[in-house]
Amino acid sequence: MRILITNDDGINAPGLAVLEKIANELAGADGEVWIVAPAFEQSGVGHCISYTHPMMVSKMGERRYATEGSPADCVLVGLHDVMKDARPDLILSGVNRGNNSAENTLYSGTIGAAIEGALQGVTSIALSQYYGVENASLDDPFEAAGAHGADVVRRILAQVDDENSDYQLLFNVNFPPVPADAVKGVKVARQGRRKDVYFGVEPHLSPSGKRFLWIKGGDQRVRPSEGTDAAVNLDGYISVTPMRADLTADDVMERFEATL
Repeated sequence: MRILITNDDGINAPGLAVLEKIANELAGADGEVWIVAPAFEQSGVGHCISYTHPMMVSKMGERRYATEGSPADCVLVGLHDVMKDARPDLILSGVNRGNNSAENTLYSGTIGAAIEGALQGVTSIALSQYYGVENASLDDPFEAAGAHGADVVRRILAQVDDENSDYQLLFNVNFPPVPADAVKGVKVARQGRRKDVYFGVEPHLSPSGKRFLWIKGGDQRVRPSEGTDAAVNLDGYISVTPMRADLTADDVMERFEATL
């Protein structure tokens, strides 16, 4: 199996090293793992691409490239440049430092890479490690992802078939904020929404007196609806959420068709 891996935390992020181990286990002795990752952290950039300016791509080693662009850019670089002669069978994005469940999904560069992979017709899976009091202080906070990642990906791939859809499936996997031996299992879960949790801003003054704003996230301990991704993560389960890039609100189509 040929696997392309990327992330949004940057090419030197510890989560990418975890994902590389997962990918090597999946690829096997006869497979190949290619890395095309952002040269610098790109957290929160979503599915953006560098449409109006070029980007530099640097070879860092055998099958290892750093791109001055977004995670979605990295997928484009992988598919149409460094792996153009033999496309990957699978794209893995992550392992993200922090959860990409609930509303975080919409901001995530990790998810953005998987969206681009799916739009390009390649099976794509995003993997993220929830942080919490039970794992943040571990020697390896990614312990749950590292121990269970390959098995979860295999189980997903066993259910993937050649579908005839305009928008191909992608998968969002979040590992719970617990040590590896405390993971209770895997649950397929819908994307949730933490009620009254929003991104905001926090002002700071520079030493020169200029005013700057930092973007800050909301409380990740808030539970969304039961059975949704972040809720099952907080209960100790790995969540798997099948997704598509089609943003159509199907639940209201008939109502608007009847009135407009």
